[in-house]
Amino acid sequence: MSRPRIVIVGAGFAGYRTARTLSRLTRHQADITLLNPTDYFLYLPLLPQVAAGILEPRRVSVSLSGTLPHVRLVLGEADGIDLDGRTVHYTGPEGGEGTLAYDRLVLAAGSVNKLLPIPGVAEHAHGFRGLPEALYLRDHVTRQVELAAAADDRAERAARCTFVVVGAGYTGTEVAAHGAMYTDAQVRRHPMRTGMRPRWMLLDVAPRVMPEMDERLSRTAERVLRQRGVDVRMGTSVKEATHDGVVLTDGSTVDTRTLVWCVGVRPDPLVESLGLPMERGRLLVDPHLQVPGRPELFACGDVAAVPDLNQPGQYTPMTAQHAWRHGKVCAHNVVASLGRGQRRAYRHRDMGFVVDLGGAKAAANPLGLPMSGPAAGAVTRGYHLAAMPGNRVRVAADWLLDAVLPRQAVQLGLVRSWSVPLESSSPEVARVPGRPEQSGKDAGTAGTAGKHADGDEGKKQPGGEPAKGQPGGEPGRNQPGGEPGKNQPGGEPAKNQPGGEPAERGPDASAGSRSHGERAKRSQSGSPRASGKPRRAVEAAGPRSARGGSGKPGKSSRASGTGSAGKRPTAPSGPSRSAGQPADPGPEPPAHQPPPGPDIAPGPVRRTDGRAVEGDS
Repeated sequence: MSRPRIVIVGAGFAGYRTARTLSRLTRHQADITLLNPTDYFLYLPLLPQVAAGILEPRRVSVSLSGTLPHVRLVLGEADGIDLDGRTVHYTGPEGGEGTLAYDRLVLAAGSVNKLLPIPGVAEHAHGFRGLPEALYLRDHVTRQVELAAAADDRAERAARCTFVVVGAGYTGTEVAAHGAMYTDAQVRRHPMRTGMRPRWMLLDVAPRVMPEMDERLSRTAERVLRQRGVDVRMGTSVKEATHDGVVLTDGSTVDTRTLVWCVGVRPDPLVESLGLPMERGRLLVDPHLQVPGRPELFACGDVAAVPDLNQPGQYTPMTAQHAWRHGKVCAHNVVASLGRGQRRAYRHRDMGFVVDLGGAKAAANPLGLPMSGPAAGAVTRGYHLAAMPGNRVRVAADWLLDAVLPRQAVQLGLVRSWSVPLESSSPEVARVPGRPEQSGKDAGTAGTAGKHADGDEGKKQPGGEPAKGQPGGEPGRNQPGGEPGKNQPGGEPAKNQPGGEPAERGPDASAGSRSHGERAKRSQSGSPRASGKPRRAVEAAGPRSARGGSGKPGKSSRASGTGSAGKRPTAPSGPSRSAGQPADPGPEPPAHQPPPGPDIAPGPVRRTDGRAVEGDS
């Protein structure tokens, strides 16, 4: 008798827990495959500390192959599921395609950024859902403080030192709390920055900070924020975003170069293409996490609408606490469907919440006991160490070093603005130049907020850098809000120099534009692809809800599907460089090399002048 094949899509809180539990329960009597775009499980609750320079990125990244030794890891993003043929189609990190056959399928694809139809947000804001976005935010905030210190104009200095965070849920509150401490430390330790006053703003349409928590804890968090100088404005949000600032719903204008979007998340749109019953973008399942009428199909985490047996008629919220527990129950029920053990219905008990506000401050209510101050800080960090599936010693060591040593505020330059667009349906993977064009199914991921004014999404280029100085692109060099000029102190190396960027339009650029035009034309069709693989449906931006998703187990906001393998990055929404030319899609590799994927640099490109460009060795 052949061994049953179990495929798990996504390695977030739900998918990772399912794979780990299945590996133990099956005792090597089943083939378990985990499909995920990255080779790590991301512990999202500590991501704000990565952006604030407290933790190194690898501390919150738990190796999948190292902690799941009996699970086969396949790097890729699911883009089609054939329910009748029981196959999952995916695209690998270097553009190659593959198919996985299954006897049991677990969908744990997680969630993506939720956009609202607010002008300019998709072009000028950045989310906070993955490591690339956290690294970009740390570099960007550091750069703005350094540029402000060198600016002679007082208005420009104030704008660069103003940081606006939209969304006062768990993520937004922690980003603002840690960010204020980070910038204050930068200014305090540099004698040339005397007189600079970093300003952080936290906006939300909700009546109070973190409305999901107990009101006493909400007041505690707001008090800590205000003590650190954070301008907390409830009942206020962004009406329009521009390169130079934001217009608020109360009519005021704030000059800023930084807009962090922490409004919330929505289920990964992969599940919409299945044509099965849905509940507000989530796949309907029974209390055993099984899809009715499909005994081989299970779903858990943010993509699953799981009935709440403690509150009849309700569904469990999109929190990491639920996703982590979903994974364990789902694994037991998958094994039961193979003839071993009994099925379990999902029931839960609220364990409380913890919110890290930086330093020794936190707000927590473990087991319903409200706490604040240093005691809450100790409970919060102890909880994180206990909840992490790995790297505990390294995290504790970083916390100890941060307590006794100053933080290193330097720009690494690893992630650019156009590499982490807000409308990306795969925030855990940074975009790189030259990435092969994706199918049309991602063309509308941003909803109305991410489209061009004329609605022509086919003009977006694959992996290309938005036009400099244009709406949606990076600011012009040497302009207010822009990066330093080439070959200037703190700037990037000049084009065509060692370590520089490739030429704007190399010999292969026209060919790349033509091939993209054909692909974009094909992607306009809303029907499934010719191969029979369904095109992923895209949910239009909905009303704001409480922050949900893979936050810390115990938080009601962060998405549980960090490793959402069902997501594929969309093309950048920036306009073309000129009226007659499309944006530069980056250098294309020669014919004898495979197209570069999202995690590798472009291959060598031969120039007509005989000189080497980036990627040549």
